Order: sequence, then C-alpha cells, then structure tokens
Amino acid sequence: MATRRYEQRLRAESAAQTRQRILDAVYGRLRAAPTRPVSVEEVAREARVARSTVYLVFGSRAGLFDAVAQDLLDRGGFERVVAAVAHPDAREHLRLGIRAGAETFAVDRDVHRALISFSALDPDATGGAVHRGEQRRAGGMAYLASRLAEQDLLRPDVSAADAAHILYLITSFDAFDQLYTGRGLPVDDVARILATTAENAVCR
Repeated sequence: MATRRYEQRLRAESAAQTRQRILDAVYGRLRAAPTRPVSVEEVAREARVARSTVYLVFGSRAGLFDAVAQDLLDRGGFERVVAAVAHPDAREHLRLGIRAGAETFAVDRDVHRALISFSALDPDATGGAVHRGEQRRAGGMAYLASRLAEQDLLRPDVSAADAAHILYLITSFDAFDQLYTGRGLPVDDVARILATTAENAVCR
C-alpha cells in the first residue's frame, strides 16, 4: 500500500512538473516573440512534450491561455489582492488592492503586455482569457464601489455605478503601464499614484 501511494505521489509530481514546463514554454514564446501569436506546436517543442500532451493537460488552446492567465496572477502574488478584499475598511481595501494589483502586473509585465496585444488578433484563445480576466476585474471593482457606498465613503457627486467605472479604468493594466513603462516609475510610485488618484476621484 505504501509503495502504491509513493507511486501515485510521483505521478502527481511528474504531472505538475509537466504542466509548469508547458506554462513556462508559453512565457518563453511570449517574451521571445511578443508580436507573433503562440502556437501549440512551438509550446510543445519548447516544453519537450508531444502536442497531444498540451491538449491532454489543458483541454484546448483556450484552456492553455486561461491557465497562463491564472498562473500569471498566482506568480504575481494575487493573494495580496484577495487579502485586501477581506479588509473591514473599504478605503483600505481600495488602497491595498490597487497596490497589490500594480505589484502583480510588475512581476511579469512583458507577458501581460503580450497577452493583451494578442487578444484582438487571437479572440478565441488569448482574447478569451484576457476578456474573462477583465470581467472578473470589473466585478471586483463593482464590489469595491458597493462597499465604499455602504460605508458612506463615496463623494456625494459619485454614484456607486460611476465609482465602479472609475476604479475599473484606474486599475487597468494600461493605466499601470503608462506610469511603469511609459514614465519609467518604480512600482511603489506607480501604486501610490494610482491609489491616490482612485481615492481622490471617488472618496469623500
């Protein structure tokens, strides 16, 4: 029985390593050729697996890019965003959440940019993953706006609906990258500016 459990653990570890190797191959392709869509064949070759293995692990090309998008968040420390959401003070939720989001974008900035750039050219796979991520972010900003409204923290001239739109704009990758890459600011300054801008725009 102990031998069987050991073999099962080895198989699970091997599967996890194969999965991560495939994801790392996608990152490699995105960094090496950020203006060219990534093919499953290229990924399989770089990961040293059969093309069929990629489909076996992820189900489809769209599933592969969904996994890449989620792995990007995990690698970037998205758990800090989750922790910010749990803060009892909605204003701190805003400050900490925007800081955590900027830090997440900064970890693999080039990969985030490549995925967003490809989304229009590859709507079914890359575009689908980006769109679903944006929908989740929009939902998160709507929830934050509702918390600010419930705690009477919104400016009198800003509705919860408008606050959600404003927060969605300020927390976008493009807003982050205009400061991080466009202005060459360190991530701490980017996070501070974005959080201050958001707070001044929607909070009393």
